[in-house]
This record gives sequence, structure tokens and C-alpha cells, in this order.
Amino acid sequence: MAVCSRLFIVSFVITPATMFAQPYLNTQLSPEARAADLVSRLTLEEKAAQMQNAAPAIPRLGIPAYDWWNEALHGVARAGQATVFPQAIALAATWDTDLMHRVADVISTEARAKYNEAIRNNDRSRYHGLTFWSPNINIFRDPRWGRGQETYGEDPYLTGRMAVAFITGLQGNDPRYYKVAATAKHFAVHSGPEPARHQFDARVSERDLRSTYLPAFRASVVEAKVESIMCAYNSVNGEPACANTELLQKILRGEWGFKGHVVSDCGAIDDIFRGHKFKATSAEASAIAVKTGTDVTCTFTNDYKSLPEAVQKGLITEAEIDRSLQRLFVARIKLGMFDPPDRVPYSKIPYSEVDSAEHRKLALEAARKSIVLLKNDRGILPLASSVRKIAVIGPSADDQDALLGNYNGFSSKHVAPLEGIQNQFKGKAEVRFAQGSPYAEGQTGFIPASALAPGLTAEYFDNADFQGQPKLTRTEPRPDPRAEYADPGVAAIVRRQSFSVRWTGALKPARSGAYSIATSGGRIFVDDNEVGQSPLMLEAGRAYKLRIEFRGAAPGMPVRLRWSLPEAGWLAEAVDTVKESDVAIAFLGLNPNLEGEEMRVNIPGFSGGDRTDLNLPAPQQRLLKSAVETGKPVIVVLTSGSAVAANYAAEHAAALLESWYNGEEAGTAIAETLAGINNPSGRLPVTFYKGIEQLPSFEDYSMTGRTYRYFKGEPLFGFGFGLSYSNFEYKVREAVRGADNLRVTVRVKNTSTREADEVVQFYLEGENDSIRELRGFQRVHLKPGETRLVRFIVGDLPKHKVRWSVGGGQPSASVPHVVGGPL
Repeated sequence: MAVCSRLFIVSFVITPATMFAQPYLNTQLSPEARAADLVSRLTLEEKAAQMQNAAPAIPRLGIPAYDWWNEALHGVARAGQATVFPQAIALAATWDTDLMHRVADVISTEARAKYNEAIRNNDRSRYHGLTFWSPNINIFRDPRWGRGQETYGEDPYLTGRMAVAFITGLQGNDPRYYKVAATAKHFAVHSGPEPARHQFDARVSERDLRSTYLPAFRASVVEAKVESIMCAYNSVNGEPACANTELLQKILRGEWGFKGHVVSDCGAIDDIFRGHKFKATSAEASAIAVKTGTDVTCTFTNDYKSLPEAVQKGLITEAEIDRSLQRLFVARIKLGMFDPPDRVPYSKIPYSEVDSAEHRKLALEAARKSIVLLKNDRGILPLASSVRKIAVIGPSADDQDALLGNYNGFSSKHVAPLEGIQNQFKGKAEVRFAQGSPYAEGQTGFIPASALAPGLTAEYFDNADFQGQPKLTRTEPRPDPRAEYADPGVAAIVRRQSFSVRWTGALKPARSGAYSIATSGGRIFVDDNEVGQSPLMLEAGRAYKLRIEFRGAAPGMPVRLRWSLPEAGWLAEAVDTVKESDVAIAFLGLNPNLEGEEMRVNIPGFSGGDRTDLNLPAPQQRLLKSAVETGKPVIVVLTSGSAVAANYAAEHAAALLESWYNGEEAGTAIAETLAGINNPSGRLPVTFYKGIEQLPSFEDYSMTGRTYRYFKGEPLFGFGFGLSYSNFEYKVREAVRGADNLRVTVRVKNTSTREADEVVQFYLEGENDSIRELRGFQRVHLKPGETRLVRFIVGDLPKHKVRWSVGGGQPSASVPHVVGGPL
């Protein structure tokens, strides 16, 4: 077998003689000519196989295997160690396109480094390629959607600007080669409900399609020259998105001139006949998808393997298949996959770039800039030096998942809020922690690493019965099913059909009580007794012998270790901790195990990945109310990927911040903000409503009554809102309407004694039947007393006179705002 393997590798070496012999390897030809030559050499069956995400090797032509499926939403995901930036919605809250471009540039650098290393090791597995299915630029039209955290918010202009910055950062600036290929998804009208996405038909008007759902995609294609588009699961106006003539042919390739390739969401081709009943068979669904323009399928069922059958039945021609396949090979050629490495500038990026110190600094910068200060009663923040005792409470204070969001990687170190506060106030204040509540009713919590310290010994076996010596032994904070994405050594074992894992260590609870302990996979033993359904009485501070055993009968390791303590016990501990403090910091909100993509979650407030209520879950509301009633000042820090109706906190908390799922340096950024080292400058990319009663039906895709552009009620916090520790003064310097544009210049002054960033926002009033629309923004840094001129030039104006406004977002007494016009 070893000899065969070596021969297989050699077969892919490209020699100069081969380059001249085969036109598809001739770098002097255009990518299109090379791709056409290569496709002409394939059999029909080979063509069909190449149009699936896991494209096999073609040894006779020296074509290596390639998997198109790779993720990079806010860092290289599922491919081992990587820098973990704030979740996409948090990056949008920075309103900083330069930062977004730099973040994407780092992501693509790490992606290339990983790809280069994988090729050196002949690893062509999933998540180690160069075609990345990011960004998600759907409009976050409704806060109930669980995947809204992956987007850049509710506004088409902000989404478009951030998308262009991200895509150009990913794809690089070399005139010949892509650094990596970006994919704008999910084209084009897609935002829940998650449980119905495989059969849902989104009905949308032409006005909403053109003014809300399409602009960011158009900017991605026309301005950023994105290489790839992913079509969505759902139907749009009666046609599945991956077989939608208007979207894929008329608009994408016709109006916008898109030349790249289209990939389906995973399983969306099957949905054409199974979910939407648009076609009767796999062959018919595959044929209509390719004819319409879906070039490659992300598949669980090998659906495009039915394309030869479709040709035989006259459903599609081989020439139509060739057209799609040529697009795919053009992309691979532009990525340099068939060229000598010394011709591809990115082939020299070393693995040392991955998770580097410089990249970690950028993650911290992004986390700092994304934090939104929503309330600061009587200037309680930054915390005064007189604070000597700090209580930290809440379910997200020490939860790694609340840092990472979804579609995430794993860095060498993650700083949770609790750790960040402990580090920041070490030697200045005593920090005590009590969780106080679970996230939601019926949800057990992960056993914290502190209760499992110094960690569990994990032994990985390449058989199902713990036989022989383990293939890998290491210390882990706790079992985590995503370990296979974080460590290649783990992945090599747990992606086998048969394996087993044993974790051993100690369990040491901080509080006595009746604990229910469970795992989503495997068996648990405490003091060598298997744990059943009955709660265990555990004593505070006592170390119990712990063992978890998991036998894998299929690839993957779905093991999570959870426990629950009666809420009264959690609550009492937290209240006592708050009473003994000078100030309490409550970390409340959501985590990506409650909101996300098509999840098996059905508890109060959450269903299938989406939310059924915007309020804080009941256990957290009880915790917050109890903390406030102690009389001690309570600062609330929300962690979430979407808007939370934190009405009680907005009224009774001393301060309120939104920190999102803020990446590997979240804890550091939050602690620096509380201490005044970081002056908060994030602005909301979504509207925070007061409750679900302010929203239309989730299934209604009309924009009437939705987002700041069409919502006529009073929000809890408006789009664009965000406070600072500094104050700003605005004055209009110039406002002139020319023949084809509007020019407005404002003078912005920092009137405080702190350095600060201000996000200056420009709106047109009453455009496209909306109340107001964002048409420009600039983030400016101002020293104390400094004044800057900020100029906006806005085109594409209506013929009638327009009113405009400039300021810090949603007009309010606490946010500067100037209004002008009509012009």
C-alpha cells in the first residue's frame, strides 16, 4: 500500500515537458482556454463526478481530488487552529470597512497557509481547500432568524459595503491569481424559518427584491468581482433558488454579467424534488439546476451523479454540462491549482502565519470596535478605581461557545469574559463568580472547565472497544464534539467508522446540591458508578472520580458533557455574591446552541434554530431582577447574535452593553471597555425591538413594518445606535445638490477629554417608500478637542427634492444628529 501511495502522489507532479504537452497546463493560455481543453478530455461520468463538492482525482490527467466545501465566516473554520475573529454580526457592528478588509486579508492568509501545508502532506480533505463559502450577505430582516448572526445586519447598504470589503480582502489583489475564492450566499431571498427551509417559498415583491434583498449581492458581483455565488435552499416566488430562472439567469448572469460559478447549498438539489416537489426525480432536479446555472452541488446524496442519466433521457445536453464544468475549472486555474508553485505568489505563505500574535492583535481590535454601549446611567462606566469587589454572574460569563458563534475555528487561546475581568482587575479588585442561571428553561449547561480542573485525560482509540494502546492521548478542558475540527490528530481518528474515546479526571462542584448530569453521547461514571436518570447529591469542594466513555459507530464525535443544578441553588449563590460586591456584571443573552442553523432545539423561546420570543429567557430574567433588587449597581453585558428585547435591563440596569459573539479576545475587549481602556464605538447593525408584538409574521417576506427603514413604532434601541464615553458636536459645513449628486460636509468635534471613534452616518429621508435609508458612513478617530470634516457625496438620487440627516444613528437625546433639506 505504501508503494501505491507514493506512485499516486508522483502522478500529480507537473513537469515542464507535461506543461507544453497538455494545453490545460499551459500557463500562457487563458484560464478559459485551459478549462475548455481539460473538459474536452473527460468522459461524461467524470464530468458529473467533478460537479460535486467532493470531486475525485483523475489520475490519467494528473488532476488531484478537490473538495469545494470550505468555511471562513469569521476565520478559517473546521480546519484546526486559526484566528477566531468576532462573529459576522459583530464585525458589522464596527461599521469599519478598512478593518473588515484587514480581517478578511488575515483569514485568506491563514487559509493559504493551511492549504499549502495540506498539499505538502497530500491532504486534500474537506475544509483544507481554497474555495470559501463566505460571506453570508442575506438581509437580517427579522431577529427571530437563528442564522442572522452570520450576516452583516438588516440594512442593504451597510451589508453591501461590508461584503465588498470582506470579499476583496479574501480574494487578494494579484492580477492573475485569487488568494482564495469567496462565495456570497445565500442567493438571494433567504432568512428563515430554519425548520421550513427545505420546502419554504419566499414570496417577495419586485420593490423589496430590488431595494432590499439584491443590492448587497449586486455590489459583491459588480464591485468586488466575487468568484462564486451560493444559491439558497428555499424557493423564491415559486421556483427553487437553485433552479430559479429570474435570479440565476436574468439577474445574476444577464443584468450583472456574473462570470464565476454557482454552488448549491448542501442538499438543495435534492430539495428541488424532495422538498419543493418542483421536479419528480433526482435526474430531473439535477438537469434543471445545471441548465439554470448551478454549476456544482454540495451534496449528501451524490445527486449530480444522475446527470448521465439526464443526458440519456434528453433532459440536458452534454454541452450544457460542459459550460458549468468549464466555470469550475476556470476557478481552480485562477487559484493556481494546476500551475507550478513558484508561479503562484501565495504558495509561499508559511504555516507560521496561522494564529499568529499579530493576527490575535487584530482579533482584539475587532472585538473592541464591535462592542456597543446602549446605556450608561450616571456615567457608571468606566468603573471607578474605588470599586474593590466585583461580582460576575450569568450563563455567558464563562462559556466558550458564547465567544465563538457558529461556523468558527479554534484559536490557541480563548479569553472568556470572566477571565478577561480577572486579568484586567487583578490586584485592583476582588472578582467573584456565580453563574446564577442556565440560559433557558429546559436547557442544561456545560460543566465549566473550573469544575473539571486541571482538565480531563482524553484517550483516543482506533477501534470501538478501547482495545490496545490509545492512538492519541492529551489533556482537554472537557469533551467537545468540535475537537475534530480543532485538531487534525483527533480528526484522523473520530472520522473513522469505528473508534472510541475515554475521558478520565475529577469533578469538583463549587456548590452542594442535587445535580443532573448527562452527555449527548456515551456513558458517564462518577466514582465508578454509571450515572442514570436520577440526580446525584454532590458536595461542594469534593473531588469525584469521573469517567466518560464513547464508542463511535460512524464518523463524528457528538459528545457534550452537561449538568443542571436546581435553579434556586444557582440563584441563591449569585444573589449572595452580588450582595457582597460593590458592583455586579451580569453576562446575559444567548449562545449559538440556542440560535443557529436548523437545530434540534425546542424549548421555551426557541424552535429549530430560530427564536419564538425576543425577551431574555425566563431564568435569566429572574437572575437579573434578583440582582437588581439587592440594590447594588448591575451592569448587563449581552452576548448574542441577534437583537434581544432587554426591556428590564434597559430600565433598571446601571449600564447595558451588547458584546455579540466576540471571538477569541472577547473577554479582554469587554474587560478593557469596563475599565475605560477601550472607549466603546460599536453601532447597532440591527434594530432592537421591544418585543415580538412589534413584528409582522416571520414567514412574511414583505419589508412593510420591518427594520428601521419601514418600522414606524418605537424601538428599544434603533439601528445605528451606540453611545460613547465621549461627547461629540456636529455642525453642517456644506450642503449642495448638483446635477447628479448631493454633497454634504459636516464638522464633527470631540468635546470630551477622551480619545474616541465616532461613526458618522448619512441618511436620505423617505427614499423608496422607506422612512429613511442609510447612504453613507465613515468611522473617524478624534483626539480630545479635535475636529474633523466628514464629507458625503451621494448619487443615484430621485428627481424630487430630498431631506437628509447626518449623525450617530437613530435620532435621540443622547446621540448627535443634524437634519437638512429639502434639496
